[in-house]
Amino acid sequence: MAEGFLQSFDQNLEVYSAGTYPSTKVHPIAVKVMQEVGIDLSGNYPKDVDEFIGNQLDYVVTVCGHAKENCPVFTGEVANNLHIGFYDPAEATGTEDEVSKVFRNVRDKINIDFRNFYEKNIKNN
Repeated sequence: MAEGFLQSFDQNLEVYSAGTYPSTKVHPIAVKVMQEVGIDLSGNYPKDVDEFIGNQLDYVVTVCGHAKENCPVFTGEVANNLHIGFYDPAEATGTEDEVSKVFRNVRDKINIDFRNFYEKNIKNN
């Protein structure tokens, strides 16, 4: 979801979303709740963070609490490492409506926090 928001803020950004233990597909509820705000994730797919080790990156941003502790060391040039943490909505349980509500809450927090990150660190630089 963070990748989708960052791309929506600025089409010129190169944004890569990856996980330490990526799923086989983007969670369908993530696709649904992002579509509700006009962002299409249906063509996205989970990537392993190992794909990007050794790359030169401006920012590495971890978003889940467990990822902060489990992220590998990036061997490429990374100008800025930071953590903007969120509850992983894929861990939510309950009915589809209850899980969707969790995804929406996390989506909205990601939107706010990544918009602030973008405005402060990227937009005018």
